Amino acid sequence: MASKAASTKPAKRKASEPESVETFLESLEHPFKQEIVALRQIILGADSSIAEGIKWNAPSFRTSEYFATFQLRAKDGVQVILHFGAKKRDTPASGVAIADPDSLLEWLAKDRASARFRDLKDVEARRAAFAKVIRSWIQHV
Repeated sequence: MASKAASTKPAKRKASEPESVETFLESLEHPFKQEIVALRQIILGADSSIAEGIKWNAPSFRTSEYFATFQLRAKDGVQVILHFGAKKRDTPASGVAIADPDSLLEWLAKDRASARFRDLKDVEARRAAFAKVIRSWIQHV
């Protein structure tokens, strides 16, 4: 009699594959979808080492570890949470030095910050500053 241990289900795709983000975004119904797509392009374009996946049920971005995740529940715009991965890290008591001359970041903890964007016009106006923040952030990941 054949063993039932072998599964006949197709193998699941890894969440880190870009196609899964594409699929997620295609099916996403969100009032700020245009802004999410534009911010995704800014993050991916900030550095060639940045990859993406679905983590915490939202598009997330990583180099060696995940460092940015969309917070899709925000009602008044789009929020990107910047962090240093899922694991607890030893972060200096003073936090990390992130170049943020345009004051985009709202610090939530010494190892986590938020960047909020009201609409597509706001995203476009702060495109270069946000890309600089991302490049500075990934140096600490």
